[in-house]
Amino acid sequence: MQIACKDSFYYRIQWNMLDRMLRRGMYAVNSQEGIAWKRPYWPFFSILGTMQRQIALQGICYDSKASYLKGAALAPPLIRKAYHSASSNYFPESGTELGPGVFNDLGDFTIADYFDIEQVSAENLGKGEGLVSLGGDHSITYPIVRAFHKLYGPLQILHIDAHADLYDEFNGDRYSHACPFARIMENQLASRLVQVGLRTLSSHQRDQARKYKVECIEMKDLNIAQLPEFNGPIYISLDMDALDPAFAPGVSHHEPGGLDTRQLIHMVQKLNVPVIGADIVEYNPLRDNNDMTAMVCAKLLKEIVDKMLEK
Repeated sequence: MQIACKDSFYYRIQWNMLDRMLRRGMYAVNSQEGIAWKRPYWPFFSILGTMQRQIALQGICYDSKASYLKGAALAPPLIRKAYHSASSNYFPESGTELGPGVFNDLGDFTIADYFDIEQVSAENLGKGEGLVSLGGDHSITYPIVRAFHKLYGPLQILHIDAHADLYDEFNGDRYSHACPFARIMENQLASRLVQVGLRTLSSHQRDQARKYKVECIEMKDLNIAQLPEFNGPIYISLDMDALDPAFAPGVSHHEPGGLDTRQLIHMVQKLNVPVIGADIVEYNPLRDNNDMTAMVCAKLLKEIVDKMLEK
């Protein structure tokens, strides 16, 4: 690509065009027809000459598979609002600033058909360094993981939750928010599934865990200093009811005896492998108290994104 003399009118035109293209996340390649502008797989540019790594962010406004209370479909915009709240700032505990420019925010998606979630996620996966999904009930994790599997193959998954979500079916629905990890494991979408924070395992779910070789860490057995280590990139699925209701009242299922916020932050911070994607699910604003749980979601979003961008 030839650039005109620096002081010429044509130089200024070329420079302005280059600036606009880079701001749109595009790069130039030579072809027989001349210069072609293409979108990269995941470098994004915020200012000319400066590459800014971005995480793709999508909101999945869906709670049709919730078995007890609706309301989680309202969560995505409220988590964003909390993230940008003037009551806090954009710094996780590492000290790295994670302002609005860290996200390629793709907006919120109202889902008509459950399996549309997979298509939406597949389209959004290539639009950042990893993809974070804001739910929504926990049923959204299965179609999202299906999209990840097509790109990455079988995943290692860290699932943080009060519930194992391993039911073969729940109330006649195999895609209930009580079933996503049964679907993930039976379809061999995960090479390893580690579940932390459990305190509601039924006999059926214990059988399912044995069948699929799931590593279940129940709250009664939790040693926060001795969590399993992973040996490759992972996907994090975080259900907000993993936290004790004292720390996250805005969930549909209040299950006492859960994690405290500090334990959960510690769990994320101590991960020593790449995080390629995550979802934060089951925040129900209709049950929240003064946006307390929204702020907890925002805090955890910062810590997860910080880990995803860690070199």
